[in-house]
Amino acid sequence: MIDKIWKNGEIISYEDAKVGINTHSLHYGSSVFEGIRAYDTPNDVGVLKLKEHMQRFMYSMNVLGMTCKYTLDELCQAVLDTVKSSGKKSCYIRPLAYFAEGGVSVLPEKDHPVDITIYCIDMGKYMAADKVDIKVSKYIRIHPRSTVCDAKIGGHYVNSILASRETLGTHYHESLLLDADGNAAEGAAMNVFFIKDNEVITTPLGTILDGITRKLIIQIAKDLGYKVTERLFKVDELINADEVFFCGTAAEITPVASIDDNKLRRSDYTITNQIKEVFEKLKQGQVYKEAITYI
Repeated sequence: MIDKIWKNGEIISYEDAKVGINTHSLHYGSSVFEGIRAYDTPNDVGVLKLKEHMQRFMYSMNVLGMTCKYTLDELCQAVLDTVKSSGKKSCYIRPLAYFAEGGVSVLPEKDHPVDITIYCIDMGKYMAADKVDIKVSKYIRIHPRSTVCDAKIGGHYVNSILASRETLGTHYHESLLLDADGNAAEGAAMNVFFIKDNEVITTPLGTILDGITRKLIIQIAKDLGYKVTERLFKVDELINADEVFFCGTAAEITPVASIDDNKLRRSDYTITNQIKEVFEKLKQGQVYKEAITYI
């Protein structure tokens, strides 16, 4: 249940957060957003990587030419105020900026009004299983020359919706999208890693979202002493990997059990679990303490 939200500098009731039918972003997908996690820690409610999320939020706004009248610090404080007003301990936070009402031309006017909202929802387990079965989607990841891939733009997620719909009514939990050259890119809403011979490998930037959880995992893996490589790879390498996992703000770290019904050869997920163990401590503010901002 959503009770209160932050909108354009004020905490208001959810019922008062009206969106007009002539809202540009409703027609053209011209919104940007973030997904952020808050966790109930021994110290207080803590927001994970708040500054980094809001930096990306402002970057995405800039990509679409949105005017933001708030500073980074003001937006970060708005997130903290929203969480506090919600009374929630562990939750998922959704900052959203969109071109508001003001005409139906595809290109927003220079002074087109922009609304910014922030709200929180309860979020338990995001993935349907502890270990997921995935399929390779028939849809490819959006080509980097057709958009700005590292901006978190609402319209991009039609690509994710179509890929996710392929799993409906099947035993698959998630889809994996390839790039235009047949390399593994990312899941519908998460990054992908695999492990082979104690090396941690993930897709390089260029066709994927520069995930904040992805960055954390790279840092954790390096600090655990593992070699981390960012390079292109085909699905066959994933199928023949020792371990594969998805990661993201909502998904956190989720092991992959099979790809197109090809079960992975190892099921102990030794390195994945090592990384996950550190990540769980991080969420509680026990390690990498700078990653948590308390309300």
